[in-house]
Amino acid sequence: MFDMDNIEAETTTCDDMEEVVMGLIINSGQARSLAYSALKKAKEGDMAAARQLMTQSREALNAAHLVQTQLIESDQGEGKIPVTLVLVHAQDHLMTSMLARELINELIELHEKLLSK
Repeated sequence: MFDMDNIEAETTTCDDMEEVVMGLIINSGQARSLAYSALKKAKEGDMAAARQLMTQSREALNAAHLVQTQLIESDQGEGKIPVTLVLVHAQDHLMTSMLARELINELIELHEKLLSK
């Protein structure tokens, strides 16, 4: 496992970084997928299921965000973390998932308001 507390450029293997990056991609992808499932439930009028899916989405996003935060803290602005194309892709994946979640949450609220009328 990638030791986030003791990062040194010489000892960090590509396999370790790939594991961390895959964690970012998997968790953020799961968060986005759950959010879209929540939107589908909201469209069907099942607001309880939509809220539960959004809670699960938040948990997956929190897991991804924690890894991102640990990477930033470990790097300390000193370039200890090698910036690869796959790491940039993982960061992009995380940010688009965060944005999708925010917009989907707004759409769910609109569906809820429409149902209450």
